[in-house]
Amino acid sequence: MNDCDTMVIGAGLAGLTAARTLVKAGQRVMVLEARDRVAGRNLGAYLSNGVPVEMGGQWIGHTQTAVLALIDELGLETFSTYDSGDAVTLYRGAVTRYSDETFGLTDIAAIEVGRLQALLETLAETVSLSSPWTSAQAEEFDRQTLDEWLRANTGSREALDFWAAVVPALFSAQPAEMSLLHFLFYIKSGGMIDSLVATTGGAQEFRVAGGTHQISERMASQLGSGVVRLSTPVHTISHDHQRVRVSFDNGNLTASRAIVAIPPTLAGRLRYQPALPGSRDGLTQQIPMGSVIKVQVAYPTPFWRDAGLNGFAFNLDDELSITLDNSPADASCGVLVGFFEGAHARTAASWTLQERRQSALSTLIKLFGPAAAQPSDYLEHDWMAEEYTRGCYGGRLGAGVWTQYGEALATPIGRLHWASAETSDVWNGYMDGAVRAGYRVAAEVLASGHENE
Repeated sequence: MNDCDTMVIGAGLAGLTAARTLVKAGQRVMVLEARDRVAGRNLGAYLSNGVPVEMGGQWIGHTQTAVLALIDELGLETFSTYDSGDAVTLYRGAVTRYSDETFGLTDIAAIEVGRLQALLETLAETVSLSSPWTSAQAEEFDRQTLDEWLRANTGSREALDFWAAVVPALFSAQPAEMSLLHFLFYIKSGGMIDSLVATTGGAQEFRVAGGTHQISERMASQLGSGVVRLSTPVHTISHDHQRVRVSFDNGNLTASRAIVAIPPTLAGRLRYQPALPGSRDGLTQQIPMGSVIKVQVAYPTPFWRDAGLNGFAFNLDDELSITLDNSPADASCGVLVGFFEGAHARTAASWTLQERRQSALSTLIKLFGPAAAQPSDYLEHDWMAEEYTRGCYGGRLGAGVWTQYGEALATPIGRLHWASAETSDVWNGYMDGAVRAGYRVAAEVLASGHENE
């Protein structure tokens, strides 16, 4: 007899959502997690005054209904991200304050950015979310990078500089590092560009009181004692027509089926016996994770609010490219969250902690004034350095990958099933996408029955 019905590898949102669903359906489930904690790309931390902050994924939008429903089921609460006042943009040494949708660009550049956005969204409407590789113009879109398309469609330096900053803010990668098809699929998956970049009404609208890591912690707790095994990095998955054997240091377990609920690039680093088909292996070799270092900078008060600023800053000049107000709901202190992303993150990763701190503070002083020079706390987390993540926010597909390998992304192989935020066709790469992937793969496993148990 097998040790369980379904083995889940990975105790992030996708894996735990799947496990929770299967347990409710009466299955015997075990979850193996390489880290010494659950929650995957969600990670909680505390400032010196005890205020919780998130070093991983944290925001939720009102259209992200799957994760919002789960939060409600688990008894957690959300609150609105602070968004009252003006935003600022730093470009070519000048700080521009604005309260409209121009991102502080010149009138001509704002019009050009809007024109390009409309063109991109018109193209995105033609992309199939369930199977992007079957879209009418899939081959054309996939053979070029987003950067190539942008350069072919505008000669505006300011507009190109805008996209060169906003794309890393969404992907933690450069426009040259993804295919046009992937970009179009992704923006459609999240409700188009305005939805992705906006705070109120967009993807950054809400935060979870106490931190998003609690979503996974509560799901793991509900599964009961012994179901989730931490510090158990899987290295080999053996599979045949009867069962799956999952091996790790000092042990192995068997199950009828296995769900590999980790990012595709990590799934590709496991050993499979027999080896997986070339289409799956080729896919996992070509979905690198994004590059990001997240920082939380705390102050005694959210002083920028006194100046009528909402804390959102868009920086086209320096390595710290985006900031938002991340203060607690009661404003008991001030917190600015910022990001080194894409190429900037790879550069900053070679610096010392002190050098990154100085770079971040130098930027914040430019954006918010001299009061930013004396923080009470500086916290950072380099997701590229995490052995069992290797980057954030998610995996991306470069030129040619969707059309050549996309079908292998979520297609089961025998008794092996795949789940991660990268496999969702709605809110791909986000927490909501991870939850949806967990529900999808659980339904897939249940539909497969319990053959040969």
